[in-house]
Amino acid sequence: MHLPALIVDLVVILIAAGLTTLLFKWLRQPLVLGYLLAGVLAGPAVKVLPTVREVSSIDTWGEIGVIFLLFNLGLDFSVKKLMKVGGTATVGAATVLIGMMFVGYMVGSALGLDRMNCIFLGAMLSMSSTTIIFKAFDEMGLRSRQFTGVVFGILIVEDIFAVLMLVLLSTLAVSRSFEGEELLMNIGRLVLFLVGCFVFGIYFIPTILRAIRKYLTDEMLLIVSIGLCFGLVYIANAMGFSSALGAFMMGAILAETVEAEHIEGLVKPVKDLFGSIFFVSVGMLIDLEVLWEYKWYVAILTAVVMVGQLLFGTCGVLLSGRPLKTAIQSGFSLTQIGEFAFILASLGIALKVMQPYMYPVIVAVSVVTTFFTPYMIRLADPAYARLERGLPASWIRFLDRYSSGSNTIRQQSEWRQFLRAVSRFVGVYLAVTLVLLFVWLQFAVPLICRLLPGLNGRLVSLVALLLLMAPLLRAIMMKKNRSEAFQRLWSDNKYNRGPLVSLIALRIVLALALVQVPTAMLLHINPLWEAAITVSVVLVILFSKGVQARSILIEQHFVSNLSAREAEKDRRAPVRRDFANHLLERDLHLTDIEIRPDSPSVGLTLKELDFRRKCNVNVVTIIRGGRRINIPGGEERLYPSDKVVVVGSDADIQRFLQYVTDRYNKAAEARRKQKRKEMNIEQFIVVEGSRLVGRSIRESGIRDKSQCLVIGIERGDTSLKNPPPSTVFEPGDIVWIVGEHEKAIQLSEGKTL
Repeated sequence: MHLPALIVDLVVILIAAGLTTLLFKWLRQPLVLGYLLAGVLAGPAVKVLPTVREVSSIDTWGEIGVIFLLFNLGLDFSVKKLMKVGGTATVGAATVLIGMMFVGYMVGSALGLDRMNCIFLGAMLSMSSTTIIFKAFDEMGLRSRQFTGVVFGILIVEDIFAVLMLVLLSTLAVSRSFEGEELLMNIGRLVLFLVGCFVFGIYFIPTILRAIRKYLTDEMLLIVSIGLCFGLVYIANAMGFSSALGAFMMGAILAETVEAEHIEGLVKPVKDLFGSIFFVSVGMLIDLEVLWEYKWYVAILTAVVMVGQLLFGTCGVLLSGRPLKTAIQSGFSLTQIGEFAFILASLGIALKVMQPYMYPVIVAVSVVTTFFTPYMIRLADPAYARLERGLPASWIRFLDRYSSGSNTIRQQSEWRQFLRAVSRFVGVYLAVTLVLLFVWLQFAVPLICRLLPGLNGRLVSLVALLLLMAPLLRAIMMKKNRSEAFQRLWSDNKYNRGPLVSLIALRIVLALALVQVPTAMLLHINPLWEAAITVSVVLVILFSKGVQARSILIEQHFVSNLSAREAEKDRRAPVRRDFANHLLERDLHLTDIEIRPDSPSVGLTLKELDFRRKCNVNVVTIIRGGRRINIPGGEERLYPSDKVVVVGSDADIQRFLQYVTDRYNKAAEARRKQKRKEMNIEQFIVVEGSRLVGRSIRESGIRDKSQCLVIGIERGDTSLKNPPPSTVFEPGDIVWIVGEHEKAIQLSEGKTL
């Protein structure tokens, strides 16, 4: 039977990937490097081994891998998480992105690349690898350190930028044009697509998942999630955006549901499979001869990435008001490029706007920088210690004052806060209204007009559209007009009232324009009648209690769906978020460990364990099932599956985690060295003269002293099953017991322990 070439290719790829990843796991190197090596071995660069026949089919599987990688990235993303990372991550990421984009562009120009290649190069060099950094922190046990939170925040912002760059670079590459007007139009379309997808997705998808939750098995939830992902991929592609953008957006929508972590766990094996094929397909495009020819390019770009990311990352975190040590640790952690560089390089090659030799060069730069990532992270603390000794004392004092005063710098006036709040929600509602308007006019109106030709169809279309828009328009005009901030500004100073009234009038004019556009497009009547209808509709929206109630219900439903996952997380969290944030401001951290069933800490009191003296940490909470023991006393014992929450500094938390791990490993090693004693069913005969003769089971001490259990006695032709403890042994009894073999032998001799 002849196997299709695709299956043969998959055999080659997966066997190569399996062998190389085992090797790299043994070498304690990132598995991504193993996949790239597998691609080199399975590709045309190596002639002595079986190679892939249908590269185009593997490329298709690789594209599916990109979709799953971006979908998984979206699942790990959260709008709430983005809001939490705040100014530090935004300033840090912006500094890195702007600085590296500029340096990458200039280096590309110096190497003789054209403008499009320079733009792609700058984008590829500006984004650190989320996958590699996560893995490095996990393997080095650094996830609980303070600086890792800063790094993760920067990576979140960079990932969002990377997704946007995929779309913008695709547009630039296709149009081959840098015209400002066209670029602004594309950015506007992109923003509308992002906001529309997110808002409509958050409003409907969590509600649907809750409604069908009781019917969802793991298999069904996986199929539904992947179906939603590929559905939005299709919509994004149909609207002229990349499939990666659709996958990321669906992941971001599902990330706000209470099922997010469950979905992430279900999708992970699928993502790992297709993601590995993508990285293997990247390796297959590496031409070793070309790579050797451009070896100096690899060396130059590697130096640019490592030095540039370090400097810009450190400066960005410093500018955001973080201490020098945190800034240096963050900068040293960002010194690599990874999966997004591969994706952008693949995009450039596919669109034929990037020089072919740049692909293996970028992959080689990623391999080298990835290899050095753990060593760079370890160098951060020694580098800080050396820099602190070398810097003048006045500089150190200035940096300390700058970081401690950053909170004061961030404070804003009440007017500014109010305007930000108004512009934020007006922008969101406006974007949603425009998306609704576009979709309705493009798709719904033609369908209705086919069913109801002429004026009737247009009237029905207009009325239905205005009914859908009414709650959104009311929010644009009236939201925040009765808020506490509005009332304080109104009463504090009479000169505030003019701008406040003007702001309301501007929002009403905006609503009038949004109503007038579909009215003019659908009715084709006298402009005066258009104006009259527009004003009448807006007045009805302003004064209708029904529209007001509907607007409030829509907003509450959206906010409830958006906050569902966070509310569930808060309910399960060991401590409140505000308490944890309060500790962070004082360089203290919370971490928790779960007591394993075979932990040597089981059964011991906190006083006996003495974590405070040994590790300088304090136990603040013990979570035992649904019960919380806050500020437990020294006599409180630990039981299996207890979750122990402790507080301490970075160094103390690390010392505590290492102490607990070492203690567990020592106990596990001692258990391994013990001779394993199996329980068996044994029998022995009570002989004449045995010490058991004339004694009952209870008096013999078989259970209490020998830890054996009598399950039966054969006496002549009778058989006693589960004999009572009062049964007396007689000569010739055949006794069946459950216990250890050595103890059974002693019992057969009439001995007890």
